[in-house]
Amino acid sequence: MSQMKAIGYVRVSTDKQADRGVSLEAQAEKIRAKAVVHNAELIDIIVDGGESAKSLNRPAMARLLALVDAGDVQAVIIAKVDRLTRSVKDLCTLLERFERRGVALVSVAESLDTGSAGGRLVLNIMTAVSRWEREAIGERTRDAMSHKRTNGERVGNIQFGYRLCADGKHLEADPAEQAVLDEIRRLCKDGATLRGIAAALNHRGHRTRRGSAWRLEHVARITKLGAAAR
Repeated sequence: MSQMKAIGYVRVSTDKQADRGVSLEAQAEKIRAKAVVHNAELIDIIVDGGESAKSLNRPAMARLLALVDAGDVQAVIIAKVDRLTRSVKDLCTLLERFERRGVALVSVAESLDTGSAGGRLVLNIMTAVSRWEREAIGERTRDAMSHKRTNGERVGNIQFGYRLCADGKHLEADPAEQAVLDEIRRLCKDGATLRGIAAALNHRGHRTRRGSAWRLEHVARITKLGAAAR
């Protein structure tokens, strides 16, 4: 009986990941050991160095998929699922593609093998939990930010017209910038263009928060923020 042919895939996004067990060599060692356990012929380990997992548009990933589509391998071995992708959507896309070609995904860290029904079930559960966790974190973050805004606390960059209070936490009106906002509102009401408003502010000696001359882009950004705040 011929050995199953497998391809290994490793990825790091930055050199800083050399520790924590996710360096390229650390991943490769785990993949070689897993191939031995599975009695698989590891034909190669392909590498994506310095590549983000936010997209599947990676050089080594393209090569991996070409091997899968050509039917040259029966298994893809990885050290950990997040080395393949951090996107639930992309993971589902990859799994469907592997399944169509009869290729199993084997992950060392998760003790996962989609070549079995149990492995596919575990991965589906992991995917659902991962999606729920990200959505829950997003909801908590939005709620926390909303609570801070309600209490007048700083959230992100300080909107033009305000400054940080002495407590370093809350915001208060900045008289000089509020005067500029009043001028912008008046000019808008009079029908002035963004370019005209910028010229008028410069003529009156006003400067942006950074001390530069006003341009229409500055006015557009501030008026947009003001509309969003209302």
